[in-house]
Amino acid sequence: MGFRLATNLGGRAVLVGDDGLIDLEAATNGEFSADPMVALARYDELRAVGDRLVGRAADAPADLDALGPCVPAPRQIFGVGLNYRSHAEESGMALPTVPMIFTKFVSSLAGPTADVPIVSGLVDWEVELVVVIGRGGRDIPANAAWSHVAGVTVGQDVSDRGVQFASNPAQFSMGKSFRAFAPIGPAIVSVDLLDDPDDLALTCDVDGVREQDGRTSDLIFDVGSLVEYLSSICELYSGDLIFTGTPAGVGVAKGRFLAVGQTMVSTIDGVGTLTNRCVTP
Repeated sequence: MGFRLATNLGGRAVLVGDDGLIDLEAATNGEFSADPMVALARYDELRAVGDRLVGRAADAPADLDALGPCVPAPRQIFGVGLNYRSHAEESGMALPTVPMIFTKFVSSLAGPTADVPIVSGLVDWEVELVVVIGRGGRDIPANAAWSHVAGVTVGQDVSDRGVQFASNPAQFSMGKSFRAFAPIGPAIVSVDLLDDPDDLALTCDVDGVREQDGRTSDLIFDVGSLVEYLSSICELYSGDLIFTGTPAGVGVAKGRFLAVGQTMVSTIDGVGTLTNRCVTP
Protein backbone atom coordinates (compact mmCIF):
# COMPACT_ATOMS: atom_id res chain seq x y z
CA MET A 1 0.00 0.00 0.00
CA GLY A 2 1.24 3.51 -0.74
CA PHE A 3 1.53 6.58 1.43
CA ARG A 4 0.91 10.32 1.50
CA LEU A 5 3.58 11.90 3.69
CA ALA A 6 3.28 15.52 4.82
CA THR A 7 4.72 17.89 7.41
CA ASN A 8 2.54 19.70 9.92
CA LEU A 9 3.20 23.23 11.08
CA GLY A 10 4.99 21.82 14.11
CA GLY A 11 7.53 20.27 11.76
CA ARG A 12 6.43 16.69 12.42
CA ALA A 13 5.94 13.98 9.83
CA VAL A 14 2.28 13.08 9.34
CA LEU A 15 0.45 10.68 7.07
CA VAL A 16 -2.56 12.05 5.23
CA GLY A 17 -5.43 9.59 5.44
CA ASP A 18 -9.07 9.63 4.43
CA ASP A 19 -10.12 10.81 7.90
CA GLY A 20 -7.32 13.24 8.70
CA LEU A 21 -3.68 13.50 9.71
CA ILE A 22 -1.85 10.74 11.57
CA ASP A 23 1.32 11.51 13.51
CA LEU A 24 3.87 9.08 12.08
CA GLU A 25 6.12 8.73 15.14
CA ALA A 26 3.22 8.20 17.53
CA ALA A 27 1.38 5.81 15.22
CA THR A 28 4.46 3.61 14.78
CA ASN A 29 5.50 3.74 18.47
CA GLY A 30 8.74 5.46 17.56
CA GLU A 31 9.68 3.11 14.73
CA PHE A 32 9.68 6.11 12.40
CA SER A 33 11.13 9.49 13.26
CA ALA A 34 9.00 12.60 13.61
CA ASP A 35 11.54 14.28 11.31
CA PRO A 36 9.97 14.21 7.83
CA MET A 37 13.39 14.24 6.13
CA VAL A 38 14.39 11.08 8.00
CA ALA A 39 11.02 9.47 7.35
CA LEU A 40 11.01 10.04 3.59
CA ALA A 41 14.44 8.43 3.27
CA ARG A 42 12.72 5.20 4.41
CA TYR A 43 10.10 5.41 1.68
CA ASP A 44 10.30 1.71 0.84
CA GLU A 45 9.36 0.82 4.42
CA LEU A 46 6.70 3.52 4.58
CA ARG A 47 4.64 1.67 1.98
CA ALA A 48 3.88 -1.06 4.51
CA VAL A 49 2.90 1.35 7.27
CA GLY A 50 -0.40 2.25 5.62
CA ASP A 51 -1.65 -1.33 5.90
CA ARG A 52 -0.85 -1.39 9.60
CA LEU A 53 -2.69 1.86 10.26
CA VAL A 54 -5.99 0.95 8.61
CA GLY A 55 -8.76 1.80 11.06
CA ARG A 56 -6.60 3.99 13.29
CA ALA A 57 -8.26 7.23 14.30
CA ALA A 58 -6.75 10.41 12.93
CA ASP A 59 -4.82 12.68 15.29
CA ALA A 60 -6.02 15.87 13.58
CA PRO A 61 -8.42 16.90 10.81
CA ALA A 62 -7.14 16.91 7.24
CA ASP A 63 -6.71 20.68 7.26
CA LEU A 64 -4.34 21.86 4.53
CA ASP A 65 -3.77 25.10 6.44
CA ALA A 66 -2.08 22.97 9.11
CA LEU A 67 0.61 21.77 6.69
CA GLY A 68 3.99 23.23 5.82
CA PRO A 69 6.20 22.19 2.90
CA CYS A 70 6.02 18.40 2.67
CA VAL A 71 9.81 18.38 2.14
CA PRO A 72 10.97 21.10 4.55
CA ALA A 73 14.76 20.89 4.12
CA PRO A 74 15.98 19.52 0.78
CA ARG A 75 19.67 19.88 0.04
CA GLN A 76 19.03 20.77 -3.59
CA ILE A 77 16.10 22.08 -5.62
CA PHE A 78 16.41 21.70 -9.37
CA GLY A 79 14.16 23.38 -11.91
CA VAL A 80 13.79 22.53 -15.59
CA GLY A 81 13.07 25.25 -18.12
CA LEU A 82 11.16 24.83 -21.37
CA ASN A 83 10.37 21.16 -20.74
CA TYR A 84 6.88 20.86 -22.28
CA ARG A 85 6.37 20.80 -26.01
CA SER A 86 3.31 23.02 -25.60
CA HIS A 87 5.29 25.59 -23.60
CA ALA A 88 8.13 25.64 -26.13
CA GLU A 89 5.54 26.23 -28.88
CA GLU A 90 3.87 29.15 -27.07
CA SER A 91 7.33 30.63 -26.37
CA GLY A 92 8.31 30.40 -30.03
CA MET A 93 11.45 28.49 -29.13
CA ALA A 94 13.04 25.33 -30.52
CA LEU A 95 12.86 22.20 -28.40
CA PRO A 96 15.97 21.92 -26.22
CA THR A 97 18.37 19.08 -26.93
CA VAL A 98 19.54 18.84 -23.30
CA PRO A 99 17.60 19.76 -20.14
CA MET A 100 17.74 23.48 -19.25
CA ILE A 101 18.54 23.34 -15.52
CA PHE A 102 18.32 26.12 -12.92
CA THR A 103 17.83 26.14 -9.16
CA LYS A 104 15.26 27.50 -6.76
CA PHE A 105 16.82 28.24 -3.40
CA VAL A 106 15.52 26.43 -0.32
CA SER A 107 14.41 29.66 1.38
CA SER A 108 11.67 29.97 -1.28
CA LEU A 109 9.83 26.84 -0.07
CA ALA A 110 6.32 27.24 1.32
CA GLY A 111 3.35 25.10 2.24
CA PRO A 112 0.30 24.21 0.16
CA THR A 113 -1.84 27.16 1.29
CA ALA A 114 0.93 29.71 1.86
CA ASP A 115 0.40 33.32 0.80
CA VAL A 116 2.62 34.40 -2.10
CA PRO A 117 4.00 37.97 -1.99
CA ILE A 118 3.59 39.81 -5.28
CA VAL A 119 6.89 41.64 -5.39
CA SER A 120 6.36 43.33 -8.77
CA GLY A 121 3.93 43.60 -11.66
CA LEU A 122 5.67 40.73 -13.49
CA VAL A 123 5.04 37.74 -11.20
CA ASP A 124 3.94 34.63 -13.11
CA TRP A 125 2.39 31.23 -12.38
CA GLU A 126 3.84 27.83 -13.40
CA VAL A 127 2.19 24.62 -12.16
CA GLU A 128 4.65 21.72 -12.06
CA LEU A 129 5.02 18.09 -11.10
CA VAL A 130 7.72 17.93 -8.42
CA VAL A 131 9.74 14.74 -8.01
CA VAL A 132 11.05 13.91 -4.51
CA ILE A 133 14.22 11.84 -4.46
CA GLY A 134 14.13 9.02 -1.91
CA ARG A 135 17.43 7.27 -2.54
CA GLY A 136 20.14 9.39 -4.07
CA GLY A 137 23.29 8.55 -5.92
CA ARG A 138 25.30 9.28 -9.04
CA ASP A 139 24.96 7.98 -12.58
CA ILE A 140 21.44 6.64 -12.11
CA PRO A 141 20.20 5.14 -15.40
CA ALA A 142 16.86 6.33 -16.72
CA ASN A 143 15.32 2.87 -16.47
CA ALA A 144 16.07 2.78 -12.72
CA ALA A 145 15.07 6.37 -11.96
CA TRP A 146 11.60 5.75 -10.55
CA SER A 147 13.04 3.28 -8.01
CA HIS A 148 15.04 6.22 -6.58
CA VAL A 149 11.92 8.39 -6.23
CA ALA A 150 10.12 8.52 -2.88
CA GLY A 151 7.10 10.12 -4.50
CA VAL A 152 5.79 13.21 -6.22
CA THR A 153 3.99 16.35 -5.17
CA VAL A 154 2.46 19.50 -6.65
CA GLY A 155 4.59 22.61 -7.04
CA GLN A 156 4.26 26.20 -8.20
CA ASP A 157 7.39 27.63 -9.79
CA VAL A 158 6.37 31.24 -9.13
CA SER A 159 8.60 33.54 -11.16
CA ASP A 160 9.34 37.26 -11.25
CA ARG A 161 9.92 37.66 -14.99
CA GLY A 162 11.53 41.07 -14.55
CA VAL A 163 14.29 39.67 -12.37
CA GLN A 164 14.52 36.47 -14.43
CA PHE A 165 15.20 38.38 -17.65
CA ALA A 166 16.98 41.40 -16.17
CA SER A 167 20.34 40.32 -17.62
CA ASN A 168 21.42 38.98 -20.97
CA PRO A 169 21.68 36.02 -21.01
CA ALA A 170 18.79 35.49 -18.59
CA GLN A 171 19.54 34.32 -15.04
CA PHE A 172 16.61 32.28 -13.75
CA SER A 173 17.45 31.36 -10.16
CA MET A 174 17.02 34.68 -8.35
CA GLY A 175 13.75 35.56 -10.06
CA LYS A 176 12.35 32.22 -8.90
CA SER A 177 13.53 32.36 -5.30
CA PHE A 178 11.65 35.15 -3.54
CA ARG A 179 9.90 34.23 -0.29
CA ALA A 180 7.15 31.62 -0.86
CA PHE A 181 7.92 31.37 -4.60
CA ALA A 182 8.07 27.55 -4.25
CA PRO A 183 4.87 26.33 -2.59
CA ILE A 184 4.70 22.53 -2.62
CA GLY A 185 2.39 19.85 -1.28
CA PRO A 186 0.06 18.99 0.16
CA ALA A 187 1.91 15.65 0.54
CA ILE A 188 4.51 13.40 -1.02
CA VAL A 189 2.43 10.79 -2.85
CA SER A 190 4.16 7.45 -3.35
CA VAL A 191 4.45 6.33 -6.94
CA ASP A 192 2.47 3.12 -6.38
CA LEU A 193 -0.68 5.21 -5.74
CA LEU A 194 -0.55 6.58 -9.30
CA ASP A 195 -1.96 4.68 -12.29
CA ASP A 196 0.71 6.07 -14.61
CA PRO A 197 3.26 8.45 -13.08
CA ASP A 198 4.43 9.44 -16.58
CA ASP A 199 0.98 10.67 -17.66
CA LEU A 200 -0.61 12.96 -15.07
CA ALA A 201 -3.05 15.79 -15.74
CA LEU A 202 -2.06 19.15 -14.26
CA THR A 203 -3.91 22.48 -14.23
CA CYS A 204 -3.57 26.00 -12.85
CA ASP A 205 -6.52 28.34 -12.27
CA VAL A 206 -6.18 32.00 -11.35
CA ASP A 207 -9.32 33.45 -9.78
CA GLY A 208 -11.35 30.61 -11.29
CA VAL A 209 -9.99 31.03 -14.82
CA ARG A 210 -8.25 27.97 -16.26
CA GLU A 211 -4.82 29.24 -17.33
CA GLN A 212 -2.89 25.97 -17.73
CA ASP A 213 -4.15 22.53 -18.68
CA GLY A 214 -1.63 19.88 -19.66
CA ARG A 215 -0.35 16.36 -19.09
CA THR A 216 3.09 15.20 -18.02
CA SER A 217 3.19 12.92 -21.06
CA ASP A 218 3.99 16.17 -22.95
CA LEU A 219 7.34 16.49 -21.16
CA ILE A 220 10.29 16.77 -23.51
CA PHE A 221 12.58 15.15 -20.92
CA ASP A 222 10.62 12.72 -18.75
CA VAL A 223 11.39 11.90 -15.12
CA GLY A 224 13.77 9.08 -16.01
CA SER A 225 15.73 11.29 -18.39
CA LEU A 226 15.96 14.11 -15.86
CA VAL A 227 17.19 11.88 -13.04
CA GLU A 228 19.76 10.30 -15.36
CA TYR A 229 21.00 13.68 -16.59
CA LEU A 230 21.17 15.37 -13.18
CA SER A 231 22.87 12.41 -11.49
CA SER A 232 25.46 12.27 -14.27
CA ILE A 233 26.70 15.67 -13.05
CA CYS A 234 25.51 16.16 -9.44
CA GLU A 235 25.16 13.67 -6.63
CA LEU A 236 21.48 13.43 -5.76
CA TYR A 237 20.47 13.21 -2.10
CA SER A 238 17.40 11.95 -0.31
CA GLY A 239 14.88 14.78 -0.20
CA ASP A 240 16.14 16.62 -3.28
CA LEU A 241 13.36 18.18 -5.36
CA ILE A 242 13.07 18.33 -9.14
CA PHE A 243 10.55 20.85 -10.51
CA THR A 244 10.03 19.13 -13.85
CA GLY A 245 8.73 22.05 -15.92
CA THR A 246 5.43 23.72 -16.79
CA PRO A 247 2.94 23.30 -19.65
CA ALA A 248 1.61 26.06 -21.91
CA GLY A 249 -0.49 28.86 -20.47
CA VAL A 250 1.96 30.94 -18.43
CA GLY A 251 1.20 34.61 -17.91
CA VAL A 252 4.17 36.03 -19.80
CA ALA A 253 2.90 34.37 -22.98
CA LYS A 254 -0.50 36.01 -22.48
CA GLY A 255 0.74 39.43 -21.43
CA ARG A 256 -0.82 39.31 -17.97
CA PHE A 257 0.54 38.58 -14.51
CA LEU A 258 -0.51 37.92 -10.93
CA ALA A 259 -1.98 40.72 -8.83
CA VAL A 260 -2.54 41.19 -5.11
CA GLY A 261 -5.87 39.67 -4.12
CA GLN A 262 -5.87 36.89 -6.70
CA THR A 263 -5.76 33.17 -5.84
CA MET A 264 -3.85 30.44 -7.67
CA VAL A 265 -5.25 26.90 -7.55
CA SER A 266 -2.76 24.31 -8.85
CA THR A 267 -3.86 20.69 -9.21
CA ILE A 268 -2.35 17.41 -10.34
CA ASP A 269 -4.82 14.54 -10.60
CA GLY A 270 -4.17 11.89 -8.00
CA VAL A 271 -1.53 14.02 -6.28
CA GLY A 272 -3.26 17.04 -4.77
CA THR A 273 -4.02 20.74 -4.90
CA LEU A 274 -2.25 23.93 -3.83
CA THR A 275 -4.31 27.04 -3.05
CA ASN A 276 -2.17 30.18 -2.74
CA ARG A 277 -3.37 33.74 -2.26
CA CYS A 278 -1.43 36.63 -3.75
CA VAL A 279 -0.63 39.23 -1.11
CA THR A 280 1.25 42.47 -0.62
CA PRO A 281 4.89 41.79 0.36
